[in-house]
Amino acid sequence: MLYYLFEYLEKQYQLPGAGLFQFQTFRAAMAVLLSLLLATVYGKRIILFLKQKQIGETIRDLGLEGQKQKTGTPTMGGLIIIMSTLIPVLLFADIMNIYVILLIVTIIWMGIIGFVDDYIKIFKKNKKGLKGRFKVIGQVVLGLIVGATLYFHPEVTMRERTNTIITEQYMVEKITGEDIKSTMTTVPFFKNNELDYSNLISWLGENAVSYAWLIFIPIVILIVTAVSNGANLTDGIDGLAAGSSAIIVLTLGIFAWVSGNIIFSEYLDIMYIPRAGELLVFIAAFVGSLVGFLWYNAFPAQVFMGDTGSLTIGGVIAVIALIVRKELLIPILCGIFFAESISVMLQVGYFKYTKNRSGEGKRIFLMAPLHHHYQKKGYHESKIVTRFWIIGILLAIITIVTLKVR
Repeated sequence: MLYYLFEYLEKQYQLPGAGLFQFQTFRAAMAVLLSLLLATVYGKRIILFLKQKQIGETIRDLGLEGQKQKTGTPTMGGLIIIMSTLIPVLLFADIMNIYVILLIVTIIWMGIIGFVDDYIKIFKKNKKGLKGRFKVIGQVVLGLIVGATLYFHPEVTMRERTNTIITEQYMVEKITGEDIKSTMTTVPFFKNNELDYSNLISWLGENAVSYAWLIFIPIVILIVTAVSNGANLTDGIDGLAAGSSAIIVLTLGIFAWVSGNIIFSEYLDIMYIPRAGELLVFIAAFVGSLVGFLWYNAFPAQVFMGDTGSLTIGGVIAVIALIVRKELLIPILCGIFFAESISVMLQVGYFKYTKNRSGEGKRIFLMAPLHHHYQKKGYHESKIVTRFWIIGILLAIITIVTLKVR
Protein backbone atom coordinates (compact mmCIF):
# COMPACT_ATOMS: atom_id res chain seq x y z
CA MET A 1 0.00 0.00 0.00
CA LEU A 2 2.77 2.42 0.90
CA TYR A 3 4.55 1.38 -2.28
CA TYR A 4 1.69 2.75 -4.39
CA LEU A 5 1.16 5.79 -2.16
CA PHE A 6 4.77 6.95 -2.47
CA GLU A 7 4.83 6.10 -6.17
CA TYR A 8 1.86 8.47 -6.60
CA LEU A 9 3.43 11.17 -4.42
CA GLU A 10 6.68 11.01 -6.38
CA LYS A 11 4.94 11.29 -9.76
CA GLN A 12 2.45 13.97 -8.78
CA TYR A 13 4.31 16.12 -6.26
CA GLN A 14 7.98 15.09 -6.56
CA LEU A 15 7.98 14.52 -2.79
CA PRO A 16 11.60 14.33 -1.52
CA GLY A 17 12.53 10.81 -0.45
CA ALA A 18 9.46 9.19 -2.03
CA GLY A 19 11.67 7.63 -4.69
CA LEU A 20 13.26 5.41 -2.05
CA PHE A 21 10.17 3.21 -2.15
CA GLN A 22 10.99 2.25 -5.72
CA PHE A 23 14.11 0.44 -4.48
CA GLN A 24 13.47 -3.18 -3.49
CA THR A 25 16.40 -3.20 -1.07
CA PHE A 26 15.00 -0.22 0.85
CA ARG A 27 11.54 -1.74 1.09
CA ALA A 28 13.07 -5.10 2.10
CA ALA A 29 15.00 -3.36 4.90
CA MET A 30 11.81 -1.66 6.13
CA ALA A 31 9.91 -4.96 5.91
CA VAL A 32 12.44 -6.90 8.00
CA LEU A 33 12.56 -4.17 10.67
CA LEU A 34 8.79 -3.97 10.93
CA SER A 35 8.32 -7.76 11.01
CA LEU A 36 10.93 -8.06 13.78
CA LEU A 37 9.17 -5.33 15.74
CA LEU A 38 5.75 -6.93 15.30
CA ALA A 39 6.99 -10.42 16.19
CA THR A 40 8.83 -9.33 19.34
CA VAL A 41 6.48 -6.64 20.67
CA TYR A 42 3.06 -7.86 19.62
CA GLY A 43 4.18 -11.48 19.72
CA LYS A 44 4.35 -11.19 23.50
CA ARG A 45 0.75 -9.97 23.60
CA ILE A 46 -0.37 -12.90 21.44
CA ILE A 47 1.41 -15.31 23.81
CA LEU A 48 -0.37 -13.75 26.80
CA PHE A 49 -3.69 -14.05 24.95
CA LEU A 50 -3.02 -17.73 24.20
CA LYS A 51 -2.23 -18.30 27.88
CA GLN A 52 -5.42 -16.58 28.99
CA LYS A 53 -7.47 -18.73 26.63
CA GLN A 54 -5.57 -21.80 27.89
CA ILE A 55 -4.47 -22.69 24.37
CA GLY A 56 -1.66 -24.92 25.57
CA GLU A 57 0.21 -27.87 24.11
CA THR A 58 -0.70 -31.36 25.27
CA ILE A 59 2.56 -33.30 25.38
CA ARG A 60 2.59 -37.03 24.68
CA ASP A 61 4.80 -38.94 27.10
CA LEU A 62 7.71 -40.13 24.95
CA GLY A 63 10.12 -40.58 27.83
CA LEU A 64 12.23 -37.57 26.84
CA GLU A 65 14.07 -35.40 29.33
CA GLY A 66 12.30 -32.13 30.19
CA GLN A 67 9.17 -33.15 28.33
CA LYS A 68 6.70 -32.82 31.20
CA GLN A 69 7.74 -29.22 31.91
CA LYS A 70 6.51 -28.24 28.43
CA THR A 71 2.93 -29.27 29.08
CA GLY A 72 0.64 -26.27 28.87
CA THR A 73 3.07 -24.11 26.88
CA PRO A 74 0.99 -21.93 24.51
CA THR A 75 0.76 -23.22 20.96
CA MET A 76 -0.63 -21.78 17.69
CA GLY A 77 2.31 -19.38 17.79
CA GLY A 78 2.45 -19.64 14.01
CA LEU A 79 -0.10 -16.82 14.10
CA ILE A 80 2.79 -14.55 15.16
CA ILE A 81 4.76 -15.55 12.06
CA ILE A 82 1.79 -15.08 9.72
CA MET A 83 0.78 -11.72 11.17
CA SER A 84 4.34 -10.40 11.27
CA THR A 85 4.85 -11.36 7.63
CA LEU A 86 1.60 -10.22 6.06
CA ILE A 87 1.47 -6.71 7.52
CA PRO A 88 4.92 -5.60 6.21
CA VAL A 89 4.24 -7.30 2.87
CA LEU A 90 0.93 -5.48 2.43
CA LEU A 91 2.61 -2.19 3.35
CA PHE A 92 5.90 -2.38 1.44
CA ALA A 93 5.58 -4.92 -1.38
CA ASP A 94 4.10 -4.52 -4.83
CA ILE A 95 1.00 -6.58 -4.07
CA MET A 96 0.03 -6.68 -7.75
CA ASN A 97 3.16 -8.74 -8.47
CA ILE A 98 2.06 -12.28 -9.36
CA TYR A 99 4.76 -13.87 -7.21
CA VAL A 100 3.80 -11.82 -4.15
CA ILE A 101 0.13 -12.73 -4.69
CA LEU A 102 1.05 -16.41 -4.92
CA LEU A 103 2.99 -16.25 -1.64
CA ILE A 104 0.20 -14.39 0.14
CA VAL A 105 -2.23 -17.12 -0.98
CA THR A 106 0.24 -19.77 0.22
CA ILE A 107 0.77 -18.31 3.68
CA ILE A 108 -2.98 -17.85 4.25
CA TRP A 109 -3.95 -21.25 2.79
CA MET A 110 -1.41 -23.27 4.75
CA GLY A 111 -2.05 -21.16 7.84
CA ILE A 112 -5.73 -22.10 7.72
CA ILE A 113 -4.94 -25.82 7.36
CA GLY A 114 -2.51 -25.67 10.29
CA PHE A 115 -4.92 -23.60 12.38
CA VAL A 116 -7.74 -26.11 11.87
CA ASP A 117 -5.36 -28.92 12.85
CA ASP A 118 -4.31 -27.13 16.05
CA TYR A 119 -7.90 -26.15 16.84
CA ILE A 120 -9.04 -29.79 16.70
CA LYS A 121 -6.14 -30.88 18.91
CA ILE A 122 -6.74 -28.22 21.57
CA PHE A 123 -10.47 -27.53 21.65
CA LYS A 124 -11.81 -30.89 20.48
CA LYS A 125 -9.25 -32.74 22.64
CA ASN A 126 -8.29 -34.93 19.71
CA LYS A 127 -4.52 -35.45 19.81
CA LYS A 128 -4.45 -36.61 16.19
CA GLY A 129 -5.82 -33.28 14.99
CA LEU A 130 -6.99 -32.89 11.40
CA LYS A 131 -7.08 -36.25 9.63
CA GLY A 132 -4.01 -36.86 7.52
CA ARG A 133 -5.95 -37.21 4.28
CA PHE A 134 -7.48 -33.76 4.71
CA LYS A 135 -4.04 -32.22 5.27
CA VAL A 136 -2.77 -33.91 2.13
CA ILE A 137 -5.83 -32.76 0.16
CA GLY A 138 -5.17 -29.20 1.30
CA GLN A 139 -1.52 -29.44 0.26
CA VAL A 140 -2.45 -30.97 -3.09
CA VAL A 141 -4.97 -28.18 -3.78
CA LEU A 142 -2.31 -25.57 -3.01
CA GLY A 143 0.12 -27.43 -5.27
CA LEU A 144 -2.48 -27.34 -8.06
CA ILE A 145 -2.98 -23.59 -7.60
CA VAL A 146 0.77 -22.90 -7.52
CA GLY A 147 1.57 -25.25 -10.40
CA ALA A 148 -1.22 -23.95 -12.64
CA THR A 149 -0.29 -20.33 -11.90
CA LEU A 150 3.42 -20.85 -12.59
CA TYR A 151 2.65 -22.70 -15.80
CA PHE A 152 -0.23 -20.73 -17.31
CA HIS A 153 0.00 -17.16 -15.94
CA PRO A 154 1.34 -14.78 -18.63
CA GLU A 155 3.51 -12.82 -16.16
CA VAL A 156 5.45 -15.90 -15.05
CA THR A 157 8.30 -15.83 -17.53
CA MET A 158 12.04 -16.07 -17.88
CA ARG A 159 14.37 -14.13 -20.16
CA GLU A 160 15.86 -16.15 -22.96
CA ARG A 161 19.65 -16.03 -23.28
CA THR A 162 20.61 -12.51 -24.28
CA ASN A 163 23.52 -10.33 -25.23
CA THR A 164 23.07 -7.77 -22.49
CA ILE A 165 25.43 -4.80 -22.66
CA ILE A 166 26.38 -3.40 -19.25
CA THR A 167 28.35 -0.15 -18.98
CA GLU A 168 31.34 0.45 -16.71
CA GLN A 169 28.95 2.19 -14.29
CA TYR A 170 27.02 -1.11 -14.02
CA MET A 171 24.04 0.30 -15.91
CA VAL A 172 22.15 -1.78 -18.44
CA GLU A 173 22.65 -0.16 -21.85
CA LYS A 174 21.07 -2.68 -24.19
CA ILE A 175 19.07 -5.87 -23.83
CA THR A 176 18.29 -8.32 -26.60
CA GLY A 177 15.99 -11.26 -26.18
CA GLU A 178 12.41 -11.66 -25.06
CA ASP A 179 10.52 -12.85 -22.01
CA ILE A 180 9.33 -16.36 -22.73
CA LYS A 181 7.11 -18.97 -21.09
CA SER A 182 9.25 -21.87 -20.01
CA THR A 183 9.33 -24.81 -17.63
CA MET A 184 13.09 -24.49 -17.34
CA THR A 185 14.69 -25.13 -13.96
CA THR A 186 18.19 -25.28 -12.47
CA VAL A 187 20.07 -28.57 -12.08
CA PRO A 188 22.94 -28.19 -9.58
CA PHE A 189 26.55 -29.25 -10.25
CA PHE A 190 26.06 -29.93 -13.98
CA LYS A 191 27.48 -28.06 -16.95
CA ASN A 192 24.75 -26.20 -18.85
CA ASN A 193 22.80 -26.73 -15.66
CA GLU A 194 19.28 -26.16 -16.91
CA LEU A 195 16.53 -28.70 -17.45
CA ASP A 196 13.25 -28.17 -19.26
CA TYR A 197 10.53 -30.37 -17.79
CA SER A 198 9.04 -30.76 -21.26
CA ASN A 199 12.13 -32.81 -22.18
CA LEU A 200 10.94 -35.49 -19.76
CA ILE A 201 8.00 -36.19 -22.07
CA SER A 202 9.84 -35.62 -25.34
CA TRP A 203 8.72 -39.10 -26.40
CA LEU A 204 5.29 -37.55 -27.07
CA GLY A 205 6.79 -35.94 -30.15
CA GLU A 206 6.74 -32.37 -31.43
CA ASN A 207 3.77 -31.40 -29.27
CA ALA A 208 5.53 -32.38 -26.03
CA VAL A 209 5.89 -28.73 -24.96
CA SER A 210 2.11 -28.31 -25.04
CA TYR A 211 1.69 -31.12 -22.52
CA ALA A 212 4.53 -30.17 -20.16
CA TRP A 213 1.96 -29.24 -17.51
CA LEU A 214 1.16 -32.94 -17.15
CA ILE A 215 4.53 -33.45 -15.49
CA PHE A 216 5.20 -29.95 -14.15
CA ILE A 217 2.09 -29.62 -11.96
CA PRO A 218 2.45 -33.07 -10.30
CA ILE A 219 6.09 -32.21 -9.51
CA VAL A 220 4.94 -28.93 -7.91
CA ILE A 221 2.35 -30.82 -5.84
CA LEU A 222 5.00 -33.31 -4.69
CA ILE A 223 7.42 -30.54 -3.69
CA VAL A 224 4.83 -28.48 -1.79
CA THR A 225 3.57 -31.55 0.08
CA ALA A 226 7.04 -32.91 0.88
CA VAL A 227 8.55 -29.64 2.14
CA SER A 228 5.54 -28.65 4.25
CA ASN A 229 5.48 -32.08 5.89
CA GLY A 230 9.26 -31.96 6.36
CA ALA A 231 8.99 -28.63 8.19
CA ASN A 232 6.17 -30.07 10.29
CA LEU A 233 8.30 -33.05 11.36
CA THR A 234 11.25 -30.77 12.18
CA ASP A 235 9.16 -28.76 14.63
CA GLY A 236 9.81 -31.07 17.57
CA ILE A 237 12.20 -29.22 19.88
CA ASP A 238 12.58 -25.59 20.87
CA GLY A 239 13.89 -23.32 18.12
CA LEU A 240 14.78 -26.04 15.60
CA ALA A 241 12.17 -25.37 12.91
CA ALA A 242 12.21 -21.56 13.23
CA GLY A 243 16.00 -21.25 13.17
CA SER A 244 16.54 -23.76 10.38
CA SER A 245 13.80 -22.15 8.30
CA ALA A 246 15.29 -18.67 8.74
CA ILE A 247 18.59 -19.94 7.29
CA ILE A 248 16.80 -21.59 4.35
CA VAL A 249 14.61 -18.58 3.54
CA LEU A 250 17.55 -16.17 3.78
CA THR A 251 19.43 -18.31 1.23
CA LEU A 252 16.42 -18.32 -1.08
CA GLY A 253 16.36 -14.54 -0.69
CA ILE A 254 19.86 -14.40 -2.20
CA PHE A 255 18.69 -16.50 -5.15
CA ALA A 256 15.63 -14.29 -5.62
CA TRP A 257 17.78 -11.16 -5.55
CA VAL A 258 20.32 -12.34 -8.14
CA SER A 259 17.73 -14.07 -10.35
CA GLY A 260 15.53 -10.98 -10.39
CA ASN A 261 18.40 -8.60 -11.19
CA ILE A 262 19.52 -8.55 -14.81
CA ILE A 263 23.07 -7.42 -13.96
CA PHE A 264 23.71 -10.10 -11.33
CA SER A 265 22.07 -12.83 -13.40
CA GLU A 266 24.19 -11.84 -16.41
CA TYR A 267 27.38 -11.82 -14.35
CA LEU A 268 26.66 -15.17 -12.70
CA ASP A 269 25.37 -16.64 -15.97
CA ILE A 270 22.09 -17.79 -14.43
CA MET A 271 18.56 -17.44 -15.73
CA TYR A 272 17.01 -14.01 -15.35
CA ILE A 273 13.44 -14.12 -13.99
CA PRO A 274 11.59 -10.85 -14.55
CA ARG A 275 9.56 -9.58 -11.56
CA ALA A 276 11.19 -12.11 -9.20
CA GLY A 277 13.17 -9.36 -7.46
CA GLU A 278 10.00 -8.30 -5.65
CA LEU A 279 10.22 -11.57 -3.71
CA LEU A 280 13.00 -9.92 -1.71
CA VAL A 281 10.46 -7.81 0.19
CA PHE A 282 8.32 -10.83 1.10
CA ILE A 283 11.36 -12.90 2.05
CA ALA A 284 12.75 -10.10 4.24
CA ALA A 285 9.45 -9.87 6.11
CA PHE A 286 9.30 -13.65 6.48
CA VAL A 287 12.87 -13.89 7.82
CA GLY A 288 12.16 -11.07 10.27
CA SER A 289 9.05 -12.82 11.55
CA LEU A 290 10.93 -16.12 11.99
CA VAL A 291 13.77 -14.47 13.91
CA GLY A 292 11.30 -12.49 16.00
CA PHE A 293 9.35 -15.66 16.77
CA LEU A 294 12.61 -17.39 17.69
CA TRP A 295 13.00 -14.81 20.49
CA TYR A 296 10.17 -16.61 22.30
CA ASN A 297 10.61 -20.08 20.83
CA ALA A 298 14.29 -20.58 21.78
CA PHE A 299 14.93 -22.91 24.72
CA PRO A 300 13.07 -22.86 27.05
CA ALA A 301 10.22 -22.07 24.68
CA GLN A 302 7.53 -19.64 25.79
CA VAL A 303 5.41 -20.58 22.79
CA PHE A 304 5.21 -23.32 20.14
CA MET A 305 4.38 -22.56 16.52
CA GLY A 306 2.09 -25.57 16.16
CA ASP A 307 0.98 -26.80 12.75
CA THR A 308 -0.26 -23.26 12.14
CA GLY A 309 3.38 -22.27 11.80
CA SER A 310 5.21 -25.38 10.63
CA LEU A 311 2.94 -26.24 7.69
CA THR A 312 2.95 -22.58 6.65
CA ILE A 313 6.75 -22.34 6.76
CA GLY A 314 7.19 -25.46 4.63
CA GLY A 315 4.63 -24.30 2.08
CA VAL A 316 6.23 -20.86 1.72
CA ILE A 317 9.73 -22.31 1.34
CA ALA A 318 8.55 -24.71 -1.36
CA VAL A 319 6.78 -21.98 -3.35
CA ILE A 320 9.73 -19.56 -3.17
CA ALA A 321 12.07 -22.31 -4.41
CA LEU A 322 9.71 -23.06 -7.29
CA ILE A 323 9.39 -19.40 -8.25
CA VAL A 324 13.16 -18.86 -8.43
CA ARG A 325 13.49 -22.22 -10.21
CA LYS A 326 15.75 -23.76 -7.60
CA GLU A 327 13.43 -26.56 -6.50
CA LEU A 328 15.99 -29.25 -7.37
CA LEU A 329 18.28 -27.69 -4.75
CA ILE A 330 15.74 -28.40 -2.00
CA PRO A 331 17.31 -31.75 -0.92
CA ILE A 332 20.54 -29.82 -0.22
CA LEU A 333 19.20 -26.52 1.09
CA CYS A 334 16.44 -28.15 3.13
CA GLY A 335 18.73 -30.99 4.19
CA ILE A 336 17.52 -30.77 7.80
CA PHE A 337 13.89 -31.22 6.71
CA PHE A 338 14.98 -33.99 4.35
CA ALA A 339 16.88 -35.89 7.05
CA GLU A 340 13.97 -35.60 9.49
CA SER A 341 11.51 -36.94 6.90
CA ILE A 342 13.80 -39.76 5.77
CA SER A 343 14.41 -40.83 9.38
CA VAL A 344 10.66 -41.25 9.92
CA MET A 345 10.15 -43.15 6.65
CA LEU A 346 13.10 -45.47 7.36
CA GLN A 347 11.96 -46.08 10.93
CA VAL A 348 8.37 -46.88 9.99
CA GLY A 349 9.34 -48.92 6.92
CA TYR A 350 11.98 -50.99 8.74
CA PHE A 351 9.68 -51.59 11.71
CA LYS A 352 6.91 -52.91 9.48
CA TYR A 353 9.33 -54.99 7.42
CA THR A 354 10.93 -56.71 10.42
CA LYS A 355 7.56 -57.24 12.08
CA ASN A 356 6.25 -59.02 8.99
CA ARG A 357 9.43 -61.10 8.73
CA SER A 358 10.00 -62.10 12.33
CA GLY A 359 6.87 -61.02 14.20
CA GLU A 360 8.85 -58.42 16.15
CA GLY A 361 9.35 -54.92 14.88
CA LYS A 362 12.87 -53.48 15.08
CA ARG A 363 14.06 -49.88 14.89
CA ILE A 364 16.94 -48.15 13.14
CA PHE A 365 16.87 -45.09 15.40
CA LEU A 366 16.18 -44.88 19.11
CA MET A 367 13.28 -42.62 18.15
CA ALA A 368 12.15 -40.72 15.06
CA PRO A 369 12.22 -37.98 13.83
CA LEU A 370 16.00 -37.70 13.95
CA HIS A 371 16.23 -34.98 16.63
CA HIS A 372 14.46 -37.28 19.10
CA HIS A 373 17.11 -39.94 18.41
CA TYR A 374 19.79 -37.60 19.73
CA GLN A 375 17.62 -36.66 22.70
CA LYS A 376 17.41 -40.36 23.56
CA LYS A 377 21.19 -40.56 23.33
CA GLY A 378 21.40 -37.95 26.10
CA TYR A 379 22.14 -34.75 24.16
CA HIS A 380 20.50 -31.61 25.52
CA GLU A 381 18.03 -30.13 23.04
CA SER A 382 19.88 -26.80 22.94
CA LYS A 383 23.02 -28.62 21.73
CA ILE A 384 21.00 -30.56 19.14
CA VAL A 385 19.38 -27.38 17.83
CA THR A 386 22.66 -25.46 17.65
CA ARG A 387 24.40 -28.28 15.77
CA PHE A 388 21.49 -28.63 13.37
CA TRP A 389 21.69 -24.88 12.72
CA ILE A 390 25.41 -25.20 11.97
CA ILE A 391 24.68 -28.02 9.53
CA GLY A 392 21.94 -25.86 8.01
CA ILE A 393 24.42 -23.00 7.48
CA LEU A 394 26.91 -25.38 5.82
CA LEU A 395 24.17 -26.68 3.53
CA ALA A 396 23.17 -23.10 2.70
CA ILE A 397 26.76 -22.27 1.74
CA ILE A 398 26.96 -25.36 -0.47
CA THR A 399 23.69 -24.33 -2.10
CA ILE A 400 24.97 -20.83 -2.85
CA VAL A 401 28.21 -22.26 -4.25
CA THR A 402 26.16 -24.14 -6.85
CA LEU A 403 25.65 -20.80 -8.59
CA LYS A 404 29.16 -21.17 -10.02
CA VAL A 405 30.11 -24.84 -9.52
CA ARG A 406 28.92 -26.75 -12.58
